[in-house]
Amino acid sequence: MEGLQKQFVVGVDIGGQTSKIGLVDARGDVLFQNVIRTDIYGEDADAYIKDLAEAIKACVEQGGKQLEEVRGVGVGAPNGNYYTGEIAFAPNIVWAANHAVPFSKLLSEALDGMPVSLTNDANAAAVGEMAYGAARGMKNFIMITLGTGVGSGIVIDGKVVYGSDGFAGELGHTCVERKNGRPCGCGKTGCLEAYCSAMGIARTAREWLEATDEPSSLRDLDNISSKDIFDAAKAGDAMALRLFEYTGTILGRSFADFVAFSAPEAIVLFGGLARAKEFLYEPMKRAMEDNLLKIWKGKVQIVFSQLKESDAAILGASALAWEL
Repeated sequence: MEGLQKQFVVGVDIGGQTSKIGLVDARGDVLFQNVIRTDIYGEDADAYIKDLAEAIKACVEQGGKQLEEVRGVGVGAPNGNYYTGEIAFAPNIVWAANHAVPFSKLLSEALDGMPVSLTNDANAAAVGEMAYGAARGMKNFIMITLGTGVGSGIVIDGKVVYGSDGFAGELGHTCVERKNGRPCGCGKTGCLEAYCSAMGIARTAREWLEATDEPSSLRDLDNISSKDIFDAAKAGDAMALRLFEYTGTILGRSFADFVAFSAPEAIVLFGGLARAKEFLYEPMKRAMEDNLLKIWKGKVQIVFSQLKESDAAILGASALAWEL
């Protein structure tokens, strides 16, 4: 449509279980959102991308706009490579777990040539938080996403760190247990993600329940989730409270290590597990402070996202599209 200004972009946040899609205007308002599953396609990346393209078109239409008004699509995804447009060896996404998927190219083709830009999901969340949330005005911070996995986005001097190959910032796969560490989905053992993701804390709960006869309301559940542990902690369950103490302590020790290489103003937490801040904050803060060099003690904040859970990643991903 000639003369029609491209005043809108689409942001897509791809998670291990679901993918959230948002139509965003130039003010950063999310006009409409919808969601599709990520985890029902097996190894068929083409089928997922086809359905994602249809969901994007539907989101734009239901937001009262036309595809011709959209400048482009920005995508945040696990192991999304800003340089190559590929999602490569993403352990929590079956259709990209064992090889590199030329995601930007395939999605652009499915959208009749619309430009597509891709980055890591945690990097996208960091950009959204810097523009609209808890990191507004900060130029040096680390974003940690606590969801199905543990992601991270590192911002130094106001810029996301991508490194030489686009994959910088995989802090979830730094090692926190070198002796008898748990296997991680990435193929390593002892990763932070294996202990401090939503799946990690649920695994800790199962291990503790098997190892002791301690009474806990968690024993009544067949398939323990992080939400179950949160609900049990809210009800005063002693084991659930210790699970958060244990998990928060591991996170805090890792945060002290992260501070040592980038000296951030703050570490910003985002994602489903971060909702348990009332149980996580104190052990995280204590463990971080106990393990910081003196030059950083008392200087680094731990803050929680101020944005709706889906908005930070959607807005951050959408910001990529304004540059297309």
